Amino acid sequence: MAADPATLLRERGVRVTAQRLAVLRAVEARPHICADDIAGEVRSEIGAISRQSVYDALAALEEAGLVRRIQPAGSPARFETRVRDNHHHLICRSCGSVVDVDCTVGLAPCLTASDDAGYQIDEAEVAFWGRCPECLDASASVATNAPDSRT
Repeated sequence: MAADPATLLRERGVRVTAQRLAVLRAVEARPHICADDIAGEVRSEIGAISRQSVYDALAALEEAGLVRRIQPAGSPARFETRVRDNHHHLICRSCGSVVDVDCTVGLAPCLTASDDAGYQIDEAEVAFWGRCPECLDASASVATNAPDSRT
């Protein structure tokens, strides 16, 4: 976030509250964070906040275009402040970590549907699934240190 969070909210016509500011700061600090983790971050910053208040703040921020919601298959929704581009995500099947990956070709939507069915497409959402380097290293270490079953 380049600008002051309160200024960003005002510029987007969103009422500035301590909860919304804390939620926005939590998402900015930890991209791809889930709502439960946001609640924990916010509680440590401003004290008590209900899960519903977190969801309400996220909905207001999402509607204002300040956060983006992604929901990888089999995991809770995650939130990020990188909203101005049509980037995609790499998701680890082992640990669930999520990292951004830029569009592979050109500007949004950066992919072309084989048949647009009359839609005006303005965004493509892609999730690349695999295993992150840390999980690959961990599985290689386990395999290297495993007892030889041939003896």
